[in-house]
Amino acid sequence: MKFLLLTFVGVVHLLSLSSGKTICKNDISQRSFQEIKEEIASYGDVAKAIINLAVYGKAQNRSYERLALLVDTVGPRPSGSKSLEKAIQIMHQNLQEDGLENVHLEPVKIPHWERGEESAVMLEPRIHKMAILGLGSSIGTPPEGITAEVLVVTSFEELQRRAPEARGKIVVYNQPYVNYSKTVQYRVQGSVEAAKVGAVASLIRSVASFSIYSPHTGIQEYQDGVPKIPTACITVEDAEMMSRMASRGNRIVIQLKMGAKNYPDADSFNTVAEIVGSKYPEQVVLVSGHLDSWDVGQGAMDDGGGAFISWEALSLIKDLGLRPKRTLRLVLWTAEEQGGIGAFQYYQLHKANISNYSLVMESDLGTFLPSGLQFTGSEKARTIVEEVMSLLQPVNITQVFRAGEGTDINFWIQAGVPGTGVISW
Repeated sequence: MKFLLLTFVGVVHLLSLSSGKTICKNDISQRSFQEIKEEIASYGDVAKAIINLAVYGKAQNRSYERLALLVDTVGPRPSGSKSLEKAIQIMHQNLQEDGLENVHLEPVKIPHWERGEESAVMLEPRIHKMAILGLGSSIGTPPEGITAEVLVVTSFEELQRRAPEARGKIVVYNQPYVNYSKTVQYRVQGSVEAAKVGAVASLIRSVASFSIYSPHTGIQEYQDGVPKIPTACITVEDAEMMSRMASRGNRIVIQLKMGAKNYPDADSFNTVAEIVGSKYPEQVVLVSGHLDSWDVGQGAMDDGGGAFISWEALSLIKDLGLRPKRTLRLVLWTAEEQGGIGAFQYYQLHKANISNYSLVMESDLGTFLPSGLQFTGSEKARTIVEEVMSLLQPVNITQVFRAGEGTDINFWIQAGVPGTGVISW
């Protein structure tokens, strides 16, 4: 049902959703809120038609089946890989066959990193083979690996206090999980902070609220002027175990081997399709998700689901013969996992027309049961979005939360364009 949120906000008359400046340059910005509210309410029958088609009609489960076919056929889609480019070509063809308008590919350059073979073995105080996943863009180790004593810390602050102990060691972060946005800083910055105090490698407790001995991967970032050291994620269980060992005074030694390599940037594409607006075709409501994934799964949740429900939003509108007043543009981003590389290049290409962007949307927070939208914009705009969301009362998805964001749309939000993200539980 998450695509219903994208569909409704796209099909209803979006009205001056400015977060500080006028986005829509036409007479609607002068209309009273009561007039806007009445117009939104007039879309009640359209809302029911969309719900019926998506939930009960021929489109029921369509986005799931489309997604399953792609991920089962192509599999993982890491940045720079042949499988990602295969997926992009398949989606380009699918969008054309779906009868959408202005289907095209926009070239971008993206990172190409491969993890290679990797392993970590605790040698002291006992032999223990550890599950690890190298972090994106990490360098590899020498072929013989790195064998070093471990320093376990729970925070960057503790690392700074114990900096003299870190030189020549492998820093293990056993940071407690607070929430994703706060805790992920250890994955992104952990190698740099460890390198600053002379560590030879870093291992980060997976950024997860629970674990079944499952390491997670993700992007990490090096910093100019700081030595690059190998870095990987370990399981919550192993991080906790080493923390207990260290608290007892045990000497911990690990042999780390990583065959990771960084290659020259690769050619890729953002994939674009539209339903052209009937009254203000130059104005754009953007819905999106990213096609790339990491290499250790099919990328069905992150972010195949978000990409496919964004496509479904356009399909529902097309199937019902509806045409929104503004152009509804679907963008399937490439290289989001590397920090929104494809989206940044899209922004650079299109920012000259920023005044024509009425709203930017991204679905990349999981595809569970939706409960509402995050929104960033003015209070006046929020009241409009709340009215739009009231049309989803039949399926009980009406909440409007604060702080709409997404890696791929943050460039636009920071420049003043209203933005939304889909919340699910």
